[in-house]
Amino acid sequence: MEQHLSGQEISNFLASRRSTRDFLPTPIPQELLEQVLTDALTAPSWSNTRPFMIAVAEGEVKERISAEFQKRWAYLSKQLKSGIIGKIRLLITRYGLPTSNRIISKPYSKDLQPRAMRLGADLYGHYGIKREDREARDNWWAANYKFFGAPTELFVYVHKSLGIYAANDAGLMMENLILSAHGHGLGTCPQGAVGIWDDVVRKEFDIPKNYRLLCGVAIGYPSSSNANAFKANRIAPSEIKAKLKED
Repeated sequence: MEQHLSGQEISNFLASRRSTRDFLPTPIPQELLEQVLTDALTAPSWSNTRPFMIAVAEGEVKERISAEFQKRWAYLSKQLKSGIIGKIRLLITRYGLPTSNRIISKPYSKDLQPRAMRLGADLYGHYGIKREDREARDNWWAANYKFFGAPTELFVYVHKSLGIYAANDAGLMMENLILSAHGHGLGTCPQGAVGIWDDVVRKEFDIPKNYRLLCGVAIGYPSSSNANAFKANRIAPSEIKAKLKED
């Protein structure tokens, strides 16, 4: 006989999931990672096309990608803090500039800024980083390119032909993956920050040209660090419900 969780148990499980920003170096057993990926593929998909690919970076491959990401971020951060001369140097060398997903570097739309700003303030406050301390903020951001110490980084690619529908399918798949990982005692952190240097990932993996990098997902066992005690604000349903038009 099938066992089913109660509605409240499901709600409690979903609410208990949080992004992990500090991982243990403990490798994920391959059979467990395979199960999480299998669970991810139970998500619905546009005509069941599954228009996505996942590059699983572990071991030396992950370390090479991380090392190049860190070099690019260090150079980019240094030049951006060097005024006009640094920006000119960036334009000349091109090193560190996004090679994919350039939209990530653009400011949020005004209607979305309040939520992003609240997260930034809450997160930096949790870490004890002052808004004006750019060096500390840059150092914290650099942890993205170490994948927060995770033993595995997943790079999610989507098929270009389906546009936003491929991204929709990838999002559904990622949510299943993240919840499965949570249920198996693993932590995850979806990372838009690692989606800007696609060429580095392609140097290690055979990714068809008709796929584009969407984002990364750091996955592994959470540490007991205070970094993982942070709980981002969760908005109420009323904030995303469309209002009826008035007569």
